[in-house]
Amino acid sequence: MEAALDLIRHTLTSPWVYLLLFGLTAIDAIFPLVPAEAAVITVTVLATGGEPNLVVVIVVTMLGAMLGDHVSYAIGRGGGSGRLDRSPEDSRRRAGSQWARRAVCQHGGVILTSARYLPGGRTAVTLTMGAVRYPLRRFLLYDLIGAGTWALYCVLLGLFGGLAFERDPIYGILAGIGLSIAVTLLVQLARGLRRRAHRRAARH
Repeated sequence: MEAALDLIRHTLTSPWVYLLLFGLTAIDAIFPLVPAEAAVITVTVLATGGEPNLVVVIVVTMLGAMLGDHVSYAIGRGGGSGRLDRSPEDSRRRAGSQWARRAVCQHGGVILTSARYLPGGRTAVTLTMGAVRYPLRRFLLYDLIGAGTWALYCVLLGLFGGLAFERDPIYGILAGIGLSIAVTLLVQLARGLRRRAHRRAARH
């Protein structure tokens, strides 16, 4: 295990680690199965001697996430908007499109910034925002906020794991990833409770 850790640490001193993080966070927007968050946490836990530079890690991770989000947005806009617009007036697809359009127009910023903490949520939201033609300038602004806070969040989780388990980096990585899973579950729980409260209010 120590040999494997030494090999990873040696890799982290290479500039290629930044390109790797950029690629993983970009691809993660389109294929949510890519473990971008775990990669950022792992790199941060194992960072020593100023390598890799954590400020650069945050910037690269943010830019990669934004690139992936904009590609997903473009896919939704190019492949989804036309089909939605051609749907019959009384169809479920048209009704769903109108509901999604209202939702993102009213709460687009909150939805975009919070969706990346849910499994697959980032991809679904960016595709939908593209499909309903959410204004690109507003998308860019909120995506910058969301990607920036998410990148900082991942690095902070890695720092926590690295400081708490300085002598056992494997446990530090597991702790950071475990915290990210716990935050995801809490966000999903809060969303579920909120939906339940809305349903009860609607009945009364």
